[in-house]
Amino acid sequence: MTSEQSSFSFNPSRLKRDPKSPRTLLGLIMTAIAGLFTLLAIIPLGFVLYYILIKGFSSINLQSFTQLPPPPMVENQGGFGNALLGTMIMVGIATLISVPIGVMTAIYLSEFSAGSKVAEWVRFATNVLSGVPSIIIGVFAYGILVINPIPWFYRGYSAWAGGFALALLMLPTIIRATEEALKLVPREVRWASVGVGANDYQTVLQVVLPAAIPAIVTGVTLGVARAAGETAPLLFTALNTQFWPNWDEWLFEPTASLSVLVYNFATVPFENQNEIAFAAALVLVLFVLVTNIVARVVTSRETY
Repeated sequence: MTSEQSSFSFNPSRLKRDPKSPRTLLGLIMTAIAGLFTLLAIIPLGFVLYYILIKGFSSINLQSFTQLPPPPMVENQGGFGNALLGTMIMVGIATLISVPIGVMTAIYLSEFSAGSKVAEWVRFATNVLSGVPSIIIGVFAYGILVINPIPWFYRGYSAWAGGFALALLMLPTIIRATEEALKLVPREVRWASVGVGANDYQTVLQVVLPAAIPAIVTGVTLGVARAAGETAPLLFTALNTQFWPNWDEWLFEPTASLSVLVYNFATVPFENQNEIAFAAALVLVLFVLVTNIVARVVTSRETY
């Protein structure tokens, strides 16, 4: 064997990590720093969950879900049943408004907007809308739905106005998630659909969209989780009430919500209402956790 061949011969000892080498030490230090900051990011969430669980679990019971909020200084009575129902109604309205608009917008951006200037402006508007403070969305909905100058349109605090404001908050999340989900479907799948005679609309609606549904559901659930916890828009649109919805006009009257109830009852000096606030906060936190878990489970189902 020549000296040139011996210099390029395989030496297993070269693959072993040298704990004293600068590269290894730098890698260990950076890993420790990353782990430390990861722990620092998780600690606040842990404290929030611990505090809400301790304060809320002791106050929650069956009547919390079935009774109206109690007056001050009335112990062991009352709940947040109307607020829970109101939250479900307004989030449902927001979902019905935002999902069709968001999904159709994302389909246009992903499938039919190649080289279009309009698509660039739509993406820009979506990014701006996602950064607008929720209280500004509430003021906007207040201006056009609560005190709007159009005489033939309904005006006043209502579940409809609250659902509209929440829909505006959900829209950017749904558009972004749906567009990214559609882009994840391989281009070869589209080519195969066109190759068997399908047109563009058939390809999108019958091939691409079904393949992207798991990721789209993720975006919708995350949007719902955000909308359920918003308070500022509902203060301007749905306001609040101490009563059950009047089913004759349940979309067009002030409506209670969990987030507004927590805001109102957590700041009063009455212990019984404070307990109701923590119980409602626990329900909201658990709802957000469940929706995020559902989003991760649905995302794990990959068609391609």
